[in-house]
Formats: sequence, C-alpha cells, structure tokens
Amino acid sequence: MRVFFHVQHLLGIGHLKRAATLARALRTAGFEVTLASGGMPVEGIGMESIPVLQLPPATSVDFKHLLDEDGRPVDEAWKKRRTEALLDAYQASKADVLLIELFPFGRRQLRFELLPLLESAGDALVVCSVRDLLQPRPAREDEMLQCFEYYFDQVLVHGDPRVATFERSFGKVGRLAGKLHYTGYVVEEEERKGDAGQGEVLVSAGGGAVGRRLLETAIAARPLSALRDRTWRVLAGVNAGDIGNLKGEGVIVERARNDFTLRLRNCVLSVSQAGYNTVMETLQARARAVLVPFAEGGEAEQTLRARLLAERGLAQMVEEDSLTPGRLAAAIDRAAVAPRPAAGAVDLGGARRTAELLLEWLK
Repeated sequence: MRVFFHVQHLLGIGHLKRAATLARALRTAGFEVTLASGGMPVEGIGMESIPVLQLPPATSVDFKHLLDEDGRPVDEAWKKRRTEALLDAYQASKADVLLIELFPFGRRQLRFELLPLLESAGDALVVCSVRDLLQPRPAREDEMLQCFEYYFDQVLVHGDPRVATFERSFGKVGRLAGKLHYTGYVVEEEERKGDAGQGEVLVSAGGGAVGRRLLETAIAARPLSALRDRTWRVLAGVNAGDIGNLKGEGVIVERARNDFTLRLRNCVLSVSQAGYNTVMETLQARARAVLVPFAEGGEAEQTLRARLLAERGLAQMVEEDSLTPGRLAAAIDRAAVAPRPAAGAVDLGGARRTAELLLEWLK
C-alpha cells in the first residue's frame, strides 16, 4: 500500500512537522510513503526515515505571493519545472492513496501544480488532510467545495470535535456530510524520560518566523511574575533572525532544542503562540500554559484555537494586540496556580487514527 503525500509550508514549519508525524504513523501501519515537500528543507523534525521528494522550495511572507528559495517572485518557468517534478514523482510512486494537505481549503496559490496532480490521480483514493481550524474565508467556500466534490473522496480533519468542530471555521460543512472524518489531534506518541528543564518556565515561538514580539515581551515579563525566581528558557526557533539581543537576568536563550517535548513535561509553565503543533505537544505534556496567538495580517486560526482551549480551562490566553509585559505576567501567574490539564482532556490519537481510516477505505 503506497501513499503519496503532498505538503507545503510557507511561513512556519508546522505543516511539515505535522505531515512528518503522519508519515511516520502511516509507515508504522505498513504503508510505503513518499512525502512531497514544497517548502524550504528543515532539519531536526524526524524526516530522516521518510522518503522525501524535495520540490523547488517556495516561501511566502503574506500567504498570497510565492517566492523562490532566493526570495524572488516565482515565474511561469519555475512553476512548470516544479509541476513536472511533482507529476513525474507521482507517476513513479504508483500510489494507492493521494493525500494532499490543506488544499482545497487553503493553498489556493498552488493550483498551478495541485490541479494537474489531481487530474493525474487515476484510480487512487484521493484524501484531503486538514488541521482542526482554517483561516476563515466564507466568500471562497463554494469554490472550495466545488473542487473537493469534483476531485476528492474523503477529508480527514485532524482535531477533536469536543474542542473545535470544523464548522467553527468552515460554515458550509454540511455539504461534506459522509466524507468528513475527525481523527483526533496529530502529535507524536512518545514518552521521553529525564529531568531536563525541571521547574523552568519554557518560552517558545515555534519555527520563529513571527514570534519576536512574544519572546521580547516574555523576557520583560519575568521580573513582574511570581515565577521570577525560576530559570526562563527562551527558544527562539530555527527561522528566527538575530537572537543576540534577546537577553535578560535569569534567562537562557537558544534557537531550538531536540528535547523540547521532554522539557514541556518538566516545565513549571509554558508560554507560546497557539500554532497547532506546539499546542498539541503542550496538551500531551499536560503542561500549564499561556497562549499568545499569532494574529498579524488578519490571521484568525490561532486566536480561535486559543479561545476554545481557554474556554475549556486548558490554557490561559493573552490576545496579541493587547500583549504587554504586565498582562503576560498576570496570565503566567494565573496559569501557574491552575491545575494541569487532565489526561485525556482532548483526543491526541490523530496520527494512528489516520492510518486506520486509510486502511479501512482501501479494503
């Protein structure tokens, strides 16, 4: 059983990290997986055991306009070269399942390659893999549905409807009846042991492309918090710029740690944005948490996720547009005295359930 899995990350690395987790679960279940990655190569997220087709990489600063690996706008020749590489690899894979991350509910700028890929699907089962919440675009929902109904067989929503139903960010979900399947949230199922990071405050910004303000505010919040006597470890992210001026008394600044999930388990409290992967790792670790969702440029997905989790008592939240050292310190102090999230508070078995569903559909 062979799966061809297309994924594109543009600004952060969350889409690729989630796809890598899914790919490993599919391999464990007996699938052969080819992961076609359209973003910049990223090290340290467990891709070593997965066959990866690295397409000519694309990035973006606004989620609308594609840039090549040198930061130049892509042209038609670039699109043609990338599409041909993608189609050649798909035909060679002889896939039983074509799995496409996000499209047609996002990644509209990749239609130049994804529509030809879908036209080439043949007899393969065609499945969309999508996170719990979308960036809401009501005006485009009919267009998305038309594409889905024409090309796709099923959609896997990697979330828990007890926390967030898909209709929270996609109003016409009724037209997906019978084809929409919740898997639970996708997170690596691992149980690391050790005492690294015991008692620290852990501040992180995912890949780091857009987290600078959070990191600076957290450092400024330390003297104002009841946890000022703790070590605060700030992880700026692999895509952060110069981190030389991120410093403060009692603060350790690093780009990233391979033992991040272990440190989440051991920390006294986590401060982070509300991206999918970081939030799920935080819930898996049952860490007390403060979420400051990324909301620049009209982005609403992280804010909605953070609000829903705060409503369930699973985290404290500070809106990005009201972020100050004082407000962040107050939220940290509230979180520090709250109980840890209960085991099983959300369904985190999404990777395993994804493999189970694909197996069922191929029978």
